This record gives sequence, C-alpha cells and structure tokens, in this order.
Amino acid sequence: MKKQLIVIIALSFFISSNSRFKNEVINQNAEAGIVLVNDTTAAKLFWKNLKALSGKAFEGQLTSAPANDDFAGKKLVMHVLFADDETILIPFNVGDNRSRTWILKYKNGRIELKHDHRHEDGSHDKVTMYGGTSTNSGTPNMQVFPADQETVDVIPAAFSNAWWITVDSTAYTYNLRRLGSDRVFTVTFDLTKEIEIPLPSWGWEKFE
Repeated sequence: MKKQLIVIIALSFFISSNSRFKNEVINQNAEAGIVLVNDTTAAKLFWKNLKALSGKAFEGQLTSAPANDDFAGKKLVMHVLFADDETILIPFNVGDNRSRTWILKYKNGRIELKHDHRHEDGSHDKVTMYGGTSTNSGTPNMQVFPADQETVDVIPAAFSNAWWITVDSTAYTYNLRRLGSDRVFTVTFDLTKEIEIPLPSWGWEKFE
C-alpha cells in the first residue's frame, strides 16, 4: 500500500515536473539494485546496457497489473531482435500473439519508445506507433517516456500515459502508468535465464 501511494504521489507531479516523476520512480526501484547516476552520458550507457542483450530472449511475468488483465496466465517473452547505435527492436510476445514490438530510437542524446502493433499478415494495426521520448538523459538503468502528440492523436485517453523501462544485470522491466487512474502495469523479465529464441513478431520476419 505504501509503495502504491509513492507511485500516485510521483505521478501527481508528473505534468509539472517530469524530473520529479522520474526521481520518485527511481526511489521505488532502488531496492532492486538500480544505479542512481544522472549525467550527460546516462542515456548512452542505458543504450549500451540494452545492446548487450542483442540476440537474446527472456521470459517475464506480470509483477503489477489489474486482476483481470488480458496478459494474466499467458507466457510473456521478450526478444532483443536487433540492436545498433540508433535502433533497438524488442518483440514482446503474449502467448501466441506476436503482434507487439517495442521500437527504441537513440537520437540527440534522448531515447524514443514506440509501440509497433501488427496484424498476422504483417499489416499495421489501427492503433500503433504510440509512445514518447525521454525528456532528459535519465540514468544508465532507467528511462522515462511521457506520451507524445502522436500518442494523443492515436489514443486520446492516453495523453497522460508515462512509460518507463529499467534494466540491470538481473532484470528488465517494462512499466506503464496513466495519470488519473489506479492502473500500474509492470512486466519483469529475468535476465539471468535465457530462453529459446521465439518466432519474430508479425511483419518483422526479415530479421529472422
């Protein structure tokens, strides 16, 4: 209950101060061993940490989600399909559904997160490419992505969404919070146990 209160307080300050929001979330994750460093090279170091996972796949589990979440009870797999100095592709499979790919872009010292959604034939879903760009350098272990205008255009209700990703030597987490709701969604992947490489996300077969 105390941890949930911290999240709510942090998000209450999000619109007026993204830095305050970031710091509150960092405090929640400090006990997991996340490095609290914030300098001009932090985003690049975060990128390097993700690139180190290239070609590897890991299984995850829901660690925070509504009881009736559609992902509950399904096998959750992330696969760092491709990584270079500018782009990282991470398919996120939910059971047999291979429609999701996280696309990260590094540009001008900031990192952009987009959600690519495809149909089984590879065509784009109507709701796709939402996400946001970090507003500061973050830390080597954590980046925060407030919703951008493209997100508002695609999903108006998501104007106050904030995503954050953490990565350290043992875990990768993908997180989502929408200001004004009590929903906090977190999937945690165990980086200490590699699993078999899955089939690529729909529409990304060229990277096989």
